[in-house]
This record gives sequence, structure tokens and C-alpha cells, in this order.
Amino acid sequence: MLPERLKTLRLEAKMTQKEIAEKQGISQQAYAQFEQGKSIPNTKRLQAFSDFFNVSTDYLLGNTDIKSKTLETDLNKTLDNVRSFDGKPITDADRETIREILKRRQQEREQKEIK
Repeated sequence: MLPERLKTLRLEAKMTQKEIAEKQGISQQAYAQFEQGKSIPNTKRLQAFSDFFNVSTDYLLGNTDIKSKTLETDLNKTLDNVRSFDGKPITDADRETIREILKRRQQEREQKEIK
């Protein structure tokens, strides 16, 4: 998933591999290997890509389809602070269900924006 996400984000930014590599302080060949899946970035480099493209590391790794760092962070903070609904405690399973529903809704919104 990471190689595809890196390439897609680079193309969306209308940048070449060389331009990304220069901004990241690595060689174009090293960056190309990340996009081709021949090499895996270490944690520090992954975070640098995340910061550069303004997406979460979870998005880069394919753990979520939500690009926005702040949306994912806000969603997690909000759900972690919810304790009850209608006078009944919310379980961890409930929180995860709500999280998945909201993520799906965000994906639908993003798809509509693309069309």
C-alpha cells in the first residue's frame, strides 16, 4: 500500500521523484525504491513523508483511507473521551463501530469531491 500511496500523493502534488527526494534530503534512486516497494522507509523517514504530504502515517501504511492528520486525530480524541450515550456506557467495540462508520462517511465525501 505504501508504494501506491507515495506515488499517488507525489502525482497529486505535481512533483517528480527528484523534487520529492531533494526536499527529503535523499537520492532520487532511494525515493524511487520506496515507490516501487523495493525498500521500506524507517520510522523517521515515514514520519517525514507524512509531514511533507500532510497525511497520517496510518494513511501512508494503508491502515486508514482518511488522509487528513487532523481529522484522524480529532476522531480518535473525541471517541476516546466519549463515556456514555443515552445513559449507557459506551464499550470499546461501540467506539470502534462508530469510528468505522465515520471513516466510511468521510470516504464517501471524498469520493463525491473527486467526481
